[in-house]
Amino acid sequence: MICQNCNKNDATLHMKRIINGRAAEVHLCSDCARSLGYGEAFSGFGLGFGHLLGELLSSNENGSANSMRCPACGKSFEEIAEDGKMGCAECYAVFYDRLLPTLNKIHGKTSYMGTKPQTSGNSAAPSISLDELKNALSEAIERQDFELAASLRDQINELVREGGAL
Repeated sequence: MICQNCNKNDATLHMKRIINGRAAEVHLCSDCARSLGYGEAFSGFGLGFGHLLGELLSSNENGSANSMRCPACGKSFEEIAEDGKMGCAECYAVFYDRLLPTLNKIHGKTSYMGTKPQTSGNSAAPSISLDELKNALSEAIERQDFELAASLRDQINELVREGGAL
């Protein structure tokens, strides 16, 4: 099969991509694959996460001769990039600016969003205490507003179930 890019050499890289449910095949020679960025596409198989992190970090290096070191553990950014491991927790603060692009590549974001999914259901204010709900329930019963009383009763039961009543 001939390379689809140069139409001269034999294709040595055959890739099938599926985009929006449609398959597209690409056949490239080694020279065109390298020039288009596919040369190292599969070179990392079998290597650990540390190597992957090291590769990502090393691609962001500035190559300065006077490398900064972590004051706590003495590790340089180049050493972290080489083995893919931080020396200590302080390394994150010391090398923050240089780590940020890599963390964005790996995780897609840099802020922690929590472990519980955000729901679009009933969003009763969590700041309302059990005592406030009980007082409101008593007032609703006195006014004979039984729909509100039922809703407040359900909120109280939910709060007790979640462990909000200690």
